[in-house]
Amino acid sequence: MKLLRLRRSLRVRLLLGTLFWIAASILVAGWGLGSLFRQHVSDQFHAELTSQLDQLSAQFTLDAQGRPQLTLALGDPRLSRPYSGYYWQIDQMADSATARPAAVGQLRSRSLWDHVLALPADILNDGATHQHRAMGPQGQRLRLVERSVRLEDSPDGQARSFRLITAANEQLMLAPVARFNGLLWLALGVLGAGLMLAAVVQVRVGLAPLRALQSALAKVRQAETQQLEGEFPTEITPLISDFNKVLAHNADVVARARTHAGNLAHALKTPLSVLANAADAAREQSPASAQLAQLVSDQVAIARQQVNYHLSRAQVAASTRLPGAKTAVSPLVDGLVRAMRQIHAERQLTLNTGPFAPALGFRGEAQDLQEMLGNLIDNACKWATHRVDIQARRNADTLVITVDDDGPGLAAGQRDRVLQRGVRADEQVPGSGLGLAIVDDLSRLYGGQVTLADSPLGGLRAVLELPALV
Repeated sequence: MKLLRLRRSLRVRLLLGTLFWIAASILVAGWGLGSLFRQHVSDQFHAELTSQLDQLSAQFTLDAQGRPQLTLALGDPRLSRPYSGYYWQIDQMADSATARPAAVGQLRSRSLWDHVLALPADILNDGATHQHRAMGPQGQRLRLVERSVRLEDSPDGQARSFRLITAANEQLMLAPVARFNGLLWLALGVLGAGLMLAAVVQVRVGLAPLRALQSALAKVRQAETQQLEGEFPTEITPLISDFNKVLAHNADVVARARTHAGNLAHALKTPLSVLANAADAAREQSPASAQLAQLVSDQVAIARQQVNYHLSRAQVAASTRLPGAKTAVSPLVDGLVRAMRQIHAERQLTLNTGPFAPALGFRGEAQDLQEMLGNLIDNACKWATHRVDIQARRNADTLVITVDDDGPGLAAGQRDRVLQRGVRADEQVPGSGLGLAIVDDLSRLYGGQVTLADSPLGGLRAVLELPALV
């Protein structure tokens, strides 16, 4: 689940994509530059060997006895230092048609000391140049260049073919390539680290407006404000403007819904009152009229209850979609307790509250919380013998309010039934059977719930869970 959230994260996607391309670019650049430098060094290496071979060819001649000699020693001092890594050698070939030399190492550089270069069999045309690899003195791996030279002016008048060879230790070419590659990858690594750090900073800076937008949305959700507020880049300003228009339109819809609900309640109140008054007047005319009047009075009372129930539900359904609503719990509970003490004054009940945290709040409309708590506290007062306790606390992002009474309680099998509309636990106690049903419906509209359980006081405990201010 955590891996799935990371895959869906815009920040992680941007970082992974950027880091992938940085790594790929560095690898391609490192391989390409390393290959170019290796090729350059190799070309320079063989160019130097070819240059030495040209010098060797220019100074090569035969003495009076027909033996190969150099008219002038080559100027590179490394050719005179034993095992220096730079060498030359002259082999006499049997003839131009065979690859076998007649005399190997007939003349060679002092740097070879007592070593003779052994070359693979190779047929060379006159003046042709070939490149080979071979083992040299002290196990050195050599790169060498060879050329066939044919001399017609030998003392005995016979043409002779010779193979001229210049060679160098391959490590003299590989060492600078290795040093360059080391420095290259170090530089690319530092560059890559800098680019990755820049990518992280760029992603954080680039997504900072989204974090600001998230913070602004959290303030709306936590009822601190009713619109998105703050400084945002011009690229997302149209989105903020459109979202604020939606919030304003939503608030306007809620206001109109409440107005229509109030108008409907007021419009129905008058005809229902007329019907009730007519029924009361007809009750005294005759026994038949009294029976009809009672039927009308009962139906009017039911109609009033149903209208109040559905209007209250419609109002809350609208208000739960309005962001920015918040209600402090402590003053609302204190007001309800004062009202209940007056309503149930003849019973001399003890109503205990809190203490409540000052910041404890409900993320919703005050009148909705008043409706739910009023029904729960009134129900507890109707059934309590002497005492009612009201407590409230916050559990994570949930507001938990408990109402306990010391009454007779309620059997577990009846607790779900009394939350249904029109069901009453006892017909002897006044009520319509809508109070707990309204609480259940309103709490569900806010994403909460109401549950009934045994109270530590011996009666019934009602637990109301609602979204809390975070």
